[in-house]
Amino acid sequence: MTLIVSPRVHDLGGFQVRRAVPSLQARSVGPFVFVDHMGPATFDEGRGVDVRPHPHIGLATVTYLWSGAIKHKDTLGYDQVILPGDVNWMTAGRGIAHSERTPPDVRAHPHPLHGMQTWVALPREFEEVAPEFHHHKAATLPQQNHKGVWLRVIAGRGYGEESPVRVFADTFNVALDLEPDAEHVIDGTAVERALYVLEGDAQLDGVDIPDKHLVVLDRGTQPKLRAKTAVKAILVGGEPLDAPRHMWWNFVSSSQERIEQAKQDWLNDRFGKIEGETEFIPLPDH
Repeated sequence: MTLIVSPRVHDLGGFQVRRAVPSLQARSVGPFVFVDHMGPATFDEGRGVDVRPHPHIGLATVTYLWSGAIKHKDTLGYDQVILPGDVNWMTAGRGIAHSERTPPDVRAHPHPLHGMQTWVALPREFEEVAPEFHHHKAATLPQQNHKGVWLRVIAGRGYGEESPVRVFADTFNVALDLEPDAEHVIDGTAVERALYVLEGDAQLDGVDIPDKHLVVLDRGTQPKLRAKTAVKAILVGGEPLDAPRHMWWNFVSSSQERIEQAKQDWLNDRFGKIEGETEFIPLPDH
């Protein structure tokens, strides 16, 4: 039975984020433990996204945009603007902090933002790996464009392609754009898979599915996605988690004690500094 998950909606001051994972119906899909849909939004001149410095452990963040720009800065010294079609992959491992903001030149005029940010739980043997950051330009990603379907393999493997993004477990992460009336058979090789429609009217095996919802697909199936209008969608999945994960704020770990340590490390300023940043997000009180 296909499962449809209605995401929780957070309004961040005129800018909506929809969180489909984790939810009661889907705690994870493959290694993905967090699936956020950002926008679509249009910011007025002078406004934009300002995610102050905050820490992560035990996971990798994956950012992919359809429109807009975000400037990433971290405690490793990376300063990178991500543009539509690019991939930012940040391996937190034993600990990293970063900020995400709209670049100053983009704020100078009205601008859009639309994309996905997901978190991948690192396998237990890699939870304490050294932190890393990797930026992959759109042109470096494997792509297929056929009969009105444009797909890009963001991370991992799918459709006979493999992304250059370094992953730690079998991962299935593909961006899809379909023209009206285009049809697409979803790759069935990943163990766990889910489809999230960001925009547009679509059907799965002839049944209407709502946009801005996550559709968890049955294992081993190859359902046919049909676009009734232009559709933007993303596929997430891969091999199941190797153990249950604890999640608290921005921390993911197979060990609750490790999360408690991360709390103290953030309180005691042990994550390092981000050049040019003086703000930070305090530790939540719950």
